[in-house]
Amino acid sequence: MLSLTESVSLIVAIVIASIACLWLLHRIWSTEERRKNNDLVGWQITVIGTTYAVIIGFMLYAVWNNYQEADANVEAEADALVNTARAAQGLATPQRLEIQSLALDYVNSVLTQEWPAMTANQVSPLAVPIVEELWKRSTNAETHSTSQQTSLNHLLNELSTMTQHRRLRLSQAQSGIPSILWTVLIVGAIFTILSACLFGSVDFRLHFIQVFMLSLLVALILAAISDISRPFQGYVHVSPAGFHRARVTLENMNQQGH
Repeated sequence: MLSLTESVSLIVAIVIASIACLWLLHRIWSTEERRKNNDLVGWQITVIGTTYAVIIGFMLYAVWNNYQEADANVEAEADALVNTARAAQGLATPQRLEIQSLALDYVNSVLTQEWPAMTANQVSPLAVPIVEELWKRSTNAETHSTSQQTSLNHLLNELSTMTQHRRLRLSQAQSGIPSILWTVLIVGAIFTILSACLFGSVDFRLHFIQVFMLSLLVALILAAISDISRPFQGYVHVSPAGFHRARVTLENMNQQGH
């Protein structure tokens, strides 16, 4: 949920802090003295580094998987909404026009009200009455033939699917990484980078480059996890492209119906 500026600032801050730690250790603890403990430090960084690599790799996979699920869910909700309006074409004209008009109102409400609210980590209730009205109009629709009944059955099925995807989208918009896991990630990063700084290297420039690369890699991964941990916020976020396409389809459908 970080902006691009915040992500860059976080990365720079972690790298600078790591380099500062290395420089400070180099000043107060001689390289020769630290080299005597390289065997112990090597064992330490192997255990800590491997453990942290597994944790951070799993967390990155988990948040990316959640992001992909949120993106697919948005597309599925928009598709179900369009299918609801298409299924209504088999109903009588007044009922068809009412349902298709409500579907267009819903997609407009999502794009103009709900999406900005989700971006701000809030939930807008303005689309709820539209969903309730859609259910009311659909369940009260009268059918006078087998084909109309079939269309109504398809309509109710798609409307139910759309509602399920809507609830999941709102839940995903409020989801995030628990604070205890953030504590593990941050403390693990500190321990891993500090262990790398403790090595006593003959060539300080090479040691500097190694700590720089390690801290940059850790910072990039932490920034990525933070940014995509909330799929509807931050610099990298789920796009409402599916709802934009749905709005174009529903507008054309309404124009043709009239």
